[in-house]
Amino acid sequence: MSLAGAVPEPGPPPHPPRRPAPLAPLRPRRLRVRWDKPRGPPSLVRVSQQIPQQGSQAARDARGGRIAGIDVARALAVFGMFTVHLGVGSIGVFGADAFGESAAEAVHQLARGRSSALFAFLAGVSLALMTGRTRPLEGTALQRARARILVRALVLALLGLMLDLTGAPIAVILTYYGGFFLLALPLLRLRAPALGAIAAAIAVLGPVLSYLVRDAMGAPGPRYSSIGGITDFLLTGYYPAATFMAFVTAGMAVGRLDLAALRVRAVLAASGAGLALLGYGGSWLLLYPLGGIDRLLQARLGAVDLSATDPVLRAPMRSDIAAELNDLHGQVPTDSWWYLAVATPHSGTGFEIAGAVGTALLVLVACMVAADAAAAPLYPLAAAGSMALTIYTGHILVIAALGFSFQDTAPFRLEAFVIGALLFAALWRLILGRGPLERALGSAGDAVAELVTASSPPVDSGGAGPPQSRR
Repeated sequence: MSLAGAVPEPGPPPHPPRRPAPLAPLRPRRLRVRWDKPRGPPSLVRVSQQIPQQGSQAARDARGGRIAGIDVARALAVFGMFTVHLGVGSIGVFGADAFGESAAEAVHQLARGRSSALFAFLAGVSLALMTGRTRPLEGTALQRARARILVRALVLALLGLMLDLTGAPIAVILTYYGGFFLLALPLLRLRAPALGAIAAAIAVLGPVLSYLVRDAMGAPGPRYSSIGGITDFLLTGYYPAATFMAFVTAGMAVGRLDLAALRVRAVLAASGAGLALLGYGGSWLLLYPLGGIDRLLQARLGAVDLSATDPVLRAPMRSDIAAELNDLHGQVPTDSWWYLAVATPHSGTGFEIAGAVGTALLVLVACMVAADAAAAPLYPLAAAGSMALTIYTGHILVIAALGFSFQDTAPFRLEAFVIGALLFAALWRLILGRGPLERALGSAGDAVAELVTASSPPVDSGGAGPPQSRR
């Protein structure tokens, strides 16, 4: 039979009824929380950029995610203090000839004042990172953070007093450091603009108020320890709050910024260069081309008219004044207002603050860029910076135990201290993680924070959503 003449069979309807497929049985699925854990070996530059919502668990643990560049900068600050505490004679890497001595003196001069200022500046950065980074914590999260900071302040103050009793010829900064943390507690909810304005106000008004109060108080008595009381802490000590709180609040302002953003880093670097130029360049302009050094010399001479003295004698007299200005210990004399134009280390003037903050900004940006580009080579530095309290405390104990002094001539002593600290920190971090004193301090802070949370009623933190990733 031919198929051509066959009548086609009726096809299916255009929309045939379809029976629903049987549903697969529902299986309970476990909720998995994925942490951004890097694959492969740990990298120093993988830093969490999550910004916690207020009230969430992430907000209550805003301390996570170390920034390697900050640790590197902190290590440089500690090693700078090594340089000052061990003295010029401890530097041997440049040799013993005239060039080596000049280079060692230059390194020592660069470290004086700026290393302790950088240390305080980075303390402010850490405070901001502990309390929410770009978004300040609120509510219960802020209470917990304040408890941790309070514990840290008290422990640091006590540790500083204990180290002072060792007899090491060092102006221990830790007791001041603890006081700075206490003064910073009311500032934890502020954002970068407000913190920057407070830092600028302290830099401008702090030295002037210190000058006026100290002038009214009269000449201070001799110093027998790193800190002798509240007056030393505020005005007359080695690291007075009238000066150093400018470094801390400036660091807090920087810590409230998105430090991973290239634009932020560029602005910080430009600001640092400008502040350094303003501080050191402005002071030089006032003292030398505009005659400030002669006015200081005239104040020293008293009734003797400087213009009537032999011009040949003026040059060594100016050198003597410059040498005295380079040997200050926290504040300037109150013999002349021209002292406030000085920017030498530990002078405590607005010019020194501007220059030191500018230098700190440049160092911080350089360290963050270097840590991003060369994580592995910088691992020992980052490890030392992550346990700066342990390293700082250890070097004071060694100096006290061995009777070392900054006046000793012992080439390569500084290099031995630095290499020893780097080896210790790198091995400890690889094997045991957090530094010993840092671990103990963190555990104490966590315990007190838990007690505070348990004993206080819940505080509305403004919502509790999932962490937000900020690119």
